[in-house]
Amino acid sequence: MSGLILIVEDERDLVATLEYALEREGFRTRSAYTGRQALEIAVTDPAPDLVLLDLMLPDMSGTQVCQQLRAGERTRAMPVIMMTAKAEEVDRVVGFEVGADDYVVKPFSLRELMLRIRAVLRRKAPAETALAPTPTAGCASTWTATACGSTTARSR
Repeated sequence: MSGLILIVEDERDLVATLEYALEREGFRTRSAYTGRQALEIAVTDPAPDLVLLDLMLPDMSGTQVCQQLRAGERTRAMPVIMMTAKAEEVDRVVGFEVGADDYVVKPFSLRELMLRIRAVLRRKAPAETALAPTPTAGCASTWTATACGSTTARSR
């Protein structure tokens, strides 16, 4: 069994790129384009194993989404990786203070993101190695424009 990743991002092209890369690495994905959608999906079975969360969403901030995830009984232990173009130290500090497990600044390498996802999932459930599939002959080993599309995610 592979892990289920909830992608919370309002930029549809980036969502498509992330879905493709994650699925090539053996993960299942669900996507939300608003904070409210994300909060609804997070409590729907099967629950996500990890949330990739943009900070700048159309209806609410990613920090608000993260705070609500941390406040919910079913979602408080759900790992969150924030993805944002906000690169200032204060932004990263706020992200960690509201409960993010990791923070990735756009543009980012898809290869690095896949490694960060696996690392966070390993910390979440060391005995559940199936949640963090090892790289296949897909994106993690080749990282070419033809095999995986864009090698970096664009900033907003």
